[in-house]
Amino acid sequence: MNVADLLVDGFGRIQEVVHQSVDGLTGDQLTARPGPDANSIAWLVWHLTRVQDDHVADVAGTEQIWTAHDWHRRFGLPFPPADTGYAHSSADVAAVQVDDPKLLTGYYDAVHEHTVAWVGGLGGSALDRVVDDGWDPPVTLGVRLISVLSDDLQHAGQAAYVRGLLLG
Repeated sequence: MNVADLLVDGFGRIQEVVHQSVDGLTGDQLTARPGPDANSIAWLVWHLTRVQDDHVADVAGTEQIWTAHDWHRRFGLPFPPADTGYAHSSADVAAVQVDDPKLLTGYYDAVHEHTVAWVGGLGGSALDRVVDDGWDPPVTLGVRLISVLSDDLQHAGQAAYVRGLLLG
């Protein structure tokens, strides 16, 4: 197995958990919050997808799927198109209202497809490329992709946990 195959496998695991967490839920279940300031499944999946879309588009030099394919209009959220959910308040979390689980999985699947197509072509020393020199040490492509994988898996796991709380 090469590094590209390993990354594709990792992103595939996120996709599995996203679908397991979302499929078959109602709009009320997607937006339910287990506590007054807790994150909903809708917010968690939207946010993890926005982060992946934003970060992969940045390192790949492509437009985000969110804007390139009008997902920002389909969701109709009250945020600027560049918003990824970072530092959202409780009110912002509540504003992520999604009635159809297929909206969340459709956007995630589109981002996933773009991600695995791009990372699947990585080879050689591509992961050593510095993508952000604003840190010490500078962030390489490999570190950025592992950061996205880690963050997304944590949020996908949180969504699965909230689903478990809702469905008992």
